[in-house]
Amino acid sequence: MINTYRFPFSIAYSDTDAGGIVYHGRYIEIAERARMEMLRGITMPAGDIGFVVHELNIKYMHPLKLADDITVETSIVDVGAAFMKLEQKFVHGDAICAIMNITIAYIGGGMKIRRIPTEIMSKLTQGGIKHE
Repeated sequence: MINTYRFPFSIAYSDTDAGGIVYHGRYIEIAERARMEMLRGITMPAGDIGFVVHELNIKYMHPLKLADDITVETSIVDVGAAFMKLEQKFVHGDAICAIMNITIAYIGGGMKIRRIPTEIMSKLTQGGIKHE
């Protein structure tokens, strides 16, 4: 739907398990950093929480290892009234090592799902986020 946002990341020792590969749970943390960077510059209205994870699915294809320099490519697949679907690819060289499909919901005051505010929606749908 919109641009792909690239987030470079270097795998550190603390990202790996006893076998020397990236621990499966770390992918979620790295993906969160990439999403935060993608949304940097969008201000949430006072009292709103913003976007939170609603659903998450990860497919692991190739292991990442210590000192790998990767890029997390985040693409907005669909934007609905209150939800946004993203695809996040973990890329090392020419290999796609993992793909995360995620749905995030917009949460307003009172911890309730609400419509994505118009000013945020326009930035998302008109390419107003400038982080390539």
